[in-house]
Amino acid sequence: MPKRDVVIVIGSPRENGNSATLALQAADGVRRAGGEPQVFRLADMDIRPCRACETCQRKKGYCCVINDDMRVVYPAMRKACGLVISSPIYWFSVSAQTKLFIDRLYAFVGPKGHGLTGRRIGILLTYGDADPFSSGAVNALRMFQDAFRYIRAPIAGMVYGSANEAGEIAKDKILMKEAFELGRQVAGGA
Repeated sequence: MPKRDVVIVIGSPRENGNSATLALQAADGVRRAGGEPQVFRLADMDIRPCRACETCQRKKGYCCVINDDMRVVYPAMRKACGLVISSPIYWFSVSAQTKLFIDRLYAFVGPKGHGLTGRRIGILLTYGDADPFSSGAVNALRMFQDAFRYIRAPIAGMVYGSANEAGEIAKDKILMKEAFELGRQVAGGA
């Protein structure tokens, strides 16, 4: 089976946070499927907000004029067969780092559609509340469903669960297995 790259973005500001733990588990699943995960910790990167300048829509080649670390992520996403987005839920939606990344996907719209069209997407979310509704996780899930449906990128799966202390999610063996399997699916594993 040929190697398939999968970009994994971690939107947690905590290095050993729960969503980061799930993301690294998904990376193991990508490897098991014969793929190569490319992991980006958004909190360690200089990613600026979209300026709404529309330059990316006037130029060909899926480019953005902002000179920041997205210039490293964009080429990786062009080569990848899939994308896994991992985020904690903060104040009823994804983290600020994750939202910056999502907004900057606008630059991937080009003359032939969106650069992620047809690529498999995986979503990993963690939250402190026991309920995905009262935590706000459903707001994030809906955003991802709407956004990726719009660009015609199939969501391979969404894994989400509750944990408070950093790394606590690792005790949830079922969720860890689901994150691993999601990594395999996004990489094209059976």
